[in-house]
Amino acid sequence: MITSPDNDKLKTIRKLHRRRWRDKLGLFAAEGEDLVEAAAAAGRPPRFVLRAGADVEPTLLAEVSALGSGSRVIGVYEQVFAAPGGRVMVWLHGVEDPGNVGTIVRATDALADGPVALGPACADPHSPKAVRASMGSLFARPPARADFGALPGTRLALAADAPRPLADVVGELANCPGPLVVCLGSERAGLPPDVVAGADAAARIPLRPGGPESLNVAMAAGVALYVVATRMAAHA
Repeated sequence: MITSPDNDKLKTIRKLHRRRWRDKLGLFAAEGEDLVEAAAAAGRPPRFVLRAGADVEPTLLAEVSALGSGSRVIGVYEQVFAAPGGRVMVWLHGVEDPGNVGTIVRATDALADGPVALGPACADPHSPKAVRASMGSLFARPPARADFGALPGTRLALAADAPRPLADVVGELANCPGPLVVCLGSERAGLPPDVVAGADAAARIPLRPGGPESLNVAMAAGVALYVVATRMAAHA
């Protein structure tokens, strides 16, 4: 039973609150029984797991938790990155909110067979907020890292000012070679113009007149992936 705040495992968890230490150590922390169980189900062994009352004094574990309410279990895992691929995948540019990144990892795991590939200026998928938002999908479907020009397959840019709606464009791309890569930018700025121009196709998600001007990027990813999944299934 760990009874000292100077324990090396507790020190490691504290360090993993900071991205520079996550990058340096190649590790991240996952808090809560659901995430630890999801890691086990995905066959991802922990570097170590601490359980309150069994491995460590509960107050000490609460002190190193990234959750305001503390945690009863924290697992530490090695970072894993996948290669781009699959029939459908997602590429992100400038998505800075870790909650959005984690939610998109979860949506992609639910609706596509490829990973989320992270481009420039994206939040760390292994930050505490992103790990929680992924709800375990980070373990089942690890993210990838890729520059836009290195993406395989057919690149479909989502842009609010694209002339054609998503469903129509996806119908034409249902039998495209390689993975269909759904490309999204930040909610505020969207994809850079050179990325949209360099994509194989561009499309928009039609919004009702008089409604909000845009969707949250995680919501847009979910809508786009659902449209892609259903349209491609119809053409299978």
